[in-house]
Amino acid sequence: MMKLHSSFSTCCFFFFFIFFYMATTMTADLNSDRDALLDFALAMPHARRFNWINNSLICTSWAGVTCSSRGPARVVALRLPAYGLLGPLPDNTLARLDALTTLSLRSNYLNGTLPSDLLSLDSLRYINLQHNRFSGAIPSFQSPLLNVIDLSFNSLTGNIPQTVQNLTHLTALFLQNNSLSGFIPDLNLPDLVQLNFSNNNLNGSVPSHLQSFPASSFTGNSMLCGKPLQKCHVASPPPSPSPSPLPSPLSPPFSPPSRDLFPPPPSSQSPFSPTLPQTKKSSKSLGTSSIVALGVGGAAVAAVAASALLVFCLKRRRAAAAGGKGNAAVGRRNETHKEEFGSGVQEAEKNQLIFFQGSSYSFNLEDLLRASAEVLGKGTYGTTYTAVLEEGTTVVVKRLREVISGKREFEQQMKAIGKLQPHPNVVPLRAYYHSKDEKLLVYDHVPAGSLYTRLHGNRENGRILDWESRVKICLGASKGIAHIHSASGNRLTHGNIKSSNILLSQDTNACVADFGLTPLMGVPTTPSRGAGYRAPELIETTRYTQKCDVYSFGVLLLELLTGKSPIQTPGQEDVMDLPRWVQSVVREEWTAEVFDGELVRYQSVEEEMMKMLEIAMACVAKVPEMRPAMHEVVRMIEELSDSGNQPSSSNSPMLL
Repeated sequence: MMKLHSSFSTCCFFFFFIFFYMATTMTADLNSDRDALLDFALAMPHARRFNWINNSLICTSWAGVTCSSRGPARVVALRLPAYGLLGPLPDNTLARLDALTTLSLRSNYLNGTLPSDLLSLDSLRYINLQHNRFSGAIPSFQSPLLNVIDLSFNSLTGNIPQTVQNLTHLTALFLQNNSLSGFIPDLNLPDLVQLNFSNNNLNGSVPSHLQSFPASSFTGNSMLCGKPLQKCHVASPPPSPSPSPLPSPLSPPFSPPSRDLFPPPPSSQSPFSPTLPQTKKSSKSLGTSSIVALGVGGAAVAAVAASALLVFCLKRRRAAAAGGKGNAAVGRRNETHKEEFGSGVQEAEKNQLIFFQGSSYSFNLEDLLRASAEVLGKGTYGTTYTAVLEEGTTVVVKRLREVISGKREFEQQMKAIGKLQPHPNVVPLRAYYHSKDEKLLVYDHVPAGSLYTRLHGNRENGRILDWESRVKICLGASKGIAHIHSASGNRLTHGNIKSSNILLSQDTNACVADFGLTPLMGVPTTPSRGAGYRAPELIETTRYTQKCDVYSFGVLLLELLTGKSPIQTPGQEDVMDLPRWVQSVVREEWTAEVFDGELVRYQSVEEEMMKMLEIAMACVAKVPEMRPAMHEVVRMIEELSDSGNQPSSSNSPMLL
């Protein structure tokens, strides 16, 4: 009995020791994070107050600090955008946060070189340092789990480090608007979906693994060439040397414009600098009155400059304080390709992002507004962005404009769209946000771009879209639209069918996007890209029907067959739209002239092309009742795809 009691006491003491040790260790880890942040705040000048008080709860009351929700409490995120941070990042401070996964210090006045120890944290997944003044070379990336890197709008120089190739989890890399030079590494990263190297001094050709990215990812590098930019040409021999001194061949072709918030005065000498001593000859030539005049003038200039600087600093401080309420507008200088999509988000309605059933996303509105956003396109209903969240998830956000419906009608339409059953050829609406000044929609990201870009983009480099791929796209798009029509008792329409709203997966599977919004929107006041797809009956009435969708889909088929865009030139009434042009060509018995020159090479599919042309012309019939339903269009395209070698009648009335 004594032995049993002794063993029990020993076990209790052992478990108590383990519990005490773990509790002490967890506290020590969080205390070390606290010390690191306090050291950072003490060494880093800042305009806005952090409210980091030593005896307060770091995980709940410290501005910009987020702690882990599972396991031992550690600091996992630090977000201080537009806090007026000034100067270089202090050494041995933030790098001590060895559980840090997210770091966002964008839109500040940080300068100096990027700290290599901070970029090498093993836990780091997301880093955003855009819109600062960092200079020097980018250090080697050692953190193996990095998902998102944004170092854009700084003054970084040197080459893109080769170690980027080791970041196999990387989904987004933004290095635009710096002064980087040299060749671009051939980044063969399977998860990379966002890339921007524009407005640097990079040279050479675009690597093969990056040629699928749009041209906007590489523009502004005058010495860069190759797909998707202009073709590379063999360099001509250098001219014979001139007696006058020439710049080094290693110097950049141009000097990037200054992006400093406090640009130097036109004179090379600051008005606050002490006057340098003159030579004896010049000092003798100045009389007493001249010296007094110069002194008074210099003092006046200094006083004016000091007053202007004081006013500027006060305005900047107020702007920084306002920027903390959601917009972070301080960091928008010189930015033409990025826009904020949360300017109308109201403080009282923060986090009211409504998700639909079946969505696997776990972010909130705050997370969405903090994301790195880049303009994807501007269409009839608003501006579309790709947004890379801090955990590496990429979504598409549509910011609606000219919404005429009230909140109740808007929410009812969103519910009707959200109830649509999943379909492989429809891009689902995942969430929405509604306020008085802002309406946002969140969709899945389809990485391979739109049919419009694939069909009409990079024409000078040649488009690779064979007949088989076009038939596959037609069939997939028709199935997606038919699925939309079958929902809600055949009352739902797409309303905005055009090639830019047909998104393509990597295997050329068509996904229909941007549907169901027409009842919410006002009539566009300016011609849009969708004007060429609009059914003729919409000229007299604004009532959009499923037969209007069929007409728009017929125009889309003609676009795929002809390779021509259906967009009419604004201000030119005599320009014939695509269906009328095809009718005129066929009427003159020049049917072969209708088809895209790239398709003429495929002589074995001529009969299939004729059948598809018949389907398209049936869809664009002027009388809506004569157009087939979308499920009938799907059946006809499936028959064409399954029995493409069967001859078609050359006397079909649809071609007359």
